[in-house]
Parts: sequence; C-alpha cells; structure tokens
Amino acid sequence: DMADKAWSIIEEVDAMGGMVKAVDSGWAKLKIEASAAEKQARIDSGKDVIVGVNKYKLGTEDAIDTLNIDGDAVREGQIARLKQVRATRDTVATQAALDALTACAETGEGNLLDLSIRCVRLRATVGEVSDALEKVWGRHRADTQKVTGVYAAAYDSAEGWDKLKGEIDAFAEQQGRRPRVMIAKLGQDGHDRGAKVVATAFADLGFDVDMGPLFQTAEECARQAIENDVHAVGVSTLAAGHKTLVPAIIQSLKNQGADDIIVFVGGVIPRQDYDMLYEAGVKGIYGPGTPIPASAKDVLEQIRANVVKA
Repeated sequence: DMADKAWSIIEEVDAMGGMVKAVDSGWAKLKIEASAAEKQARIDSGKDVIVGVNKYKLGTEDAIDTLNIDGDAVREGQIARLKQVRATRDTVATQAALDALTACAETGEGNLLDLSIRCVRLRATVGEVSDALEKVWGRHRADTQKVTGVYAAAYDSAEGWDKLKGEIDAFAEQQGRRPRVMIAKLGQDGHDRGAKVVATAFADLGFDVDMGPLFQTAEECARQAIENDVHAVGVSTLAAGHKTLVPAIIQSLKNQGADDIIVFVGGVIPRQDYDMLYEAGVKGIYGPGTPIPASAKDVLEQIRANVVKA
C-alpha cells in the first residue's frame, strides 16, 4: 500500500514535467503543508496520541534551563564588526569587484561564482554581494499559498469545533465581517511550516487569514497589518528573536496609530520570557502542545473584547 501511494506521487510529479517544475510551482511545498496540517489536527483532536503532550501529561514539570541571549547586544556587536571591516578594506577595489559582479549579471558574460568569491575576498559583505545582483534581477518573493479544508477534515468535528465555528459566524453576523488575523514571520526566522498549519486551521474555523512573507521587519509587518485592516497579528517565533522582534512590532503598530490591533505569539518561547512579553503588550502566548482550536478560541475572545471596548 505504501509503495503504491509512493508510486502515484511519482507519477503525479512526472505528469507535471519533473520535480523541478513541481517545486517551482509550489506543489511540493503545499503537499508537505497539507500533511503537516492533517497530522496536527489528529494530534489536537486526540486521534494521534503523544504521551506527555496530548495525553498522560504530568501535573507539574520541572523548569528547563535555557541559555539567555541578549539579541540587542549581539546585533550591536555585529554592526560594530561590519563597520570595522568596511573601515579597513580597500574600498576602491571592493567597489570595482562589486561593479564587475553587477556587469556579469547584466551581460551574462563571465563567471558569477568566481566574481562573488573575489568580492568576498576583498571583504565585501554578503549583503553587498546580494545588492549587486539585485540591481539586475530584483529580489525573489515567494508566492505565499495556504491549503484549506485539510485541518477541518482531519479534526472531524471533535468536541468544541462546531461550537467555535458558530461563535465565529456569530461575530461575522454582528460585526459585518469575519475576525481577521495576519500570521507573521519576522527577522531571520525561516521556519514557516508551523505558521502555515496555524493559518490553515484558523481559516478552516472561519477566520479571514493573511500570511505575511518570510523575513519581514517589524515595520513592514505593521504596515501590512494596517493595510489589510486585521484585528490581530499572530507572530510565529522559532528562532529566539521574540524578545526583540515582538516588542518592536507592538511599538511599530503604536507608532502608526494602530495600537488597537492585538498581537499574539506562538512558537518556542521559554516560560521565563512570558511575563516580559505580556508586559510589552502581547495578549496571548501559545507554546508547543497548545491545541490550535484552544488558541483560536482565546484569540477570538480577545478580538471580541477589543471590538466591544472600541
């Protein structure tokens, strides 16, 4: 049975023209995301048991020590090192190498890899090398897609699902639109599968869901949230940037006159950082093991309370 299913996937890929085209079209990524959404729904509904996570959980768990990194200090240190590199390199030679790289990209004459290595040997930064190529080709922006219906089908109307959908429908009836959330990835955190699963589940419940692109700055995220007129922004954080980036987006929303937009956070966040995030203005934190319908219900209640207050 497994071999037959694997062969059917191979045939599907062949029909598309091969794996390169399957990846380029986004098909492969969507297949992975659909599988992840289905698996998460089975875990959240209790169909798939993970001992200690969704069944037979300990009443209390010992705190886990984590290494506390000062992100601001790391950033300032790196900026200082980059300034030192730029101050001590041969600026004229470095710029000439970067110009040659741009010319190669424009004309197609020469070896891009060789020219890139020359730039780096002359102490050009990776950012400068990227900028030299971007002048000709622009910057890649992934087409953000999300699967729908997969989480709901796998959850199979487990306890509370239909009731929560009814509450969301009632909100839409009262407010003239559905609760709208934006799921965001900030900084250099490229792990987006969890965020896509959350987006899929929220959409299946009846939320309007926007997905921000990878690697947004706090300012870009806040601007998109305002333009899309969302009720809430959910920040997915899996790369320990929460202490810097989450307060930054809250401040950016305030600076742009949109402090009525709720910010909630999900991902891998040490317990000892929760209070700091709540004090910064976060309305909800949902760590590993939190069933998505439970977090969705809490977000809906926060949005509802915020709308009434407004």
